[in-house]
Amino acid sequence: MIEVNHLVKRYGNHLAVNDISFTVEKGQIYGFLGPNGAGKSTTMNIITGYIASTEGEVIINGHDILNEPEKAKKSIGYLPEQPPLYFDMTVMEYLKFSAELKKIPKVNMPQMIDEVMELVGIKDIQNRLIKNLSKGYKQRVGLAQAILGYPEIIILDEPTVGLDPKQIIEIRDLIKGLSEKHTVILSSHILSEVSAVCDYVLIISNGKLVASDTPDNLSKLASGSNILDIKVKSTAKKMEKLLQQLPEIEEFTFLDLENNENTVDISIKTVDSVDIREKIFYLCAQNKCPILSMNSKLLSLEDVFLELTQSNEAEDGGYKVDSTEGEREGALGSIENVDEDSISQTDEEETEVNEKTGSDMEAKIKSDMKAEIKSDMKAEIKSDSEMKIAETEDQEQEVSE
Repeated sequence: MIEVNHLVKRYGNHLAVNDISFTVEKGQIYGFLGPNGAGKSTTMNIITGYIASTEGEVIINGHDILNEPEKAKKSIGYLPEQPPLYFDMTVMEYLKFSAELKKIPKVNMPQMIDEVMELVGIKDIQNRLIKNLSKGYKQRVGLAQAILGYPEIIILDEPTVGLDPKQIIEIRDLIKGLSEKHTVILSSHILSEVSAVCDYVLIISNGKLVASDTPDNLSKLASGSNILDIKVKSTAKKMEKLLQQLPEIEEFTFLDLENNENTVDISIKTVDSVDIREKIFYLCAQNKCPILSMNSKLLSLEDVFLELTQSNEAEDGGYKVDSTEGEREGALGSIENVDEDSISQTDEEETEVNEKTGSDMEAKIKSDMKAEIKSDMKAEIKSDSEMKIAETEDQEQEVSE
């Protein structure tokens, strides 16, 4: 349904998405998992046609998202991290508006809106203003908008962010229900959410796709998943001879040999995650070495995620600095590389500029002072003239009296 081939997205010197390729099959729930800033939302936006890729292509049902955007987008329903809601509309007004934008025939519109509201559980609030709804209900309204038109693919970017535990469970149940008729792609950095909902997991780190498989297979592929811990009533020497008979065992280690219970604890590492529990059971039983405990090391999705993202971070030399920090370091590097002659020349030029600036400022101050003195003198002369005129008028008035 979706083919992503060698996708690259650059923002200046920052590589947000680095040569990602994967395919999405019908009727599955796919989870994009990665730390904040890994490139999940950027990949989502490219797939939905919100932004263009620097390199690579996205094919949706045989249509290139850049060359045939309208045909490709007909197959997609998209809920961004911030739902595109109009708060002054009622729920019904908003869904009608969304249906018109999607060019849903008016004959089918009332029935489709009614079905979608029933599906996401917002029928009781259809006449309420969106701005008065809780965050959980706003998320449901955004989800209803994505489902309208019944697109084959529904893409959800961080669908449970900011919700309380009860709302998260409700949204998860909705997503599981959608997979019956739709292919769902959701991005998240919440491990439990992806583990609980998704059939297939794609882990992104530093813009790269570092793993792509089912949650169970990812656990098996990670290092440490092929370790078996057993406790046997026997001696270390006898168990060493027995375990050497099994070619599936890569290595084994005895733990806590100083105990006084005539038992040995052994950590066994197998080749390529082979399950040898049954063989060990029969081997120990035939040689009268009772097994007191046997535990396979099960890695959670969190363990796998941390291992893969940390190894990718180490390969890249740590997370890339942002563009501002990079520019700052580049500027500092440039300053350090300037030679002494250049610095000396710069100092001389600065001195000349300062001298010129100083002389210019001195001339300006003198000019301002002259203008101020002239202004004061004019005011003083004007004042004296006015006083003399007033005295003359007084004398003339006395004479006439």
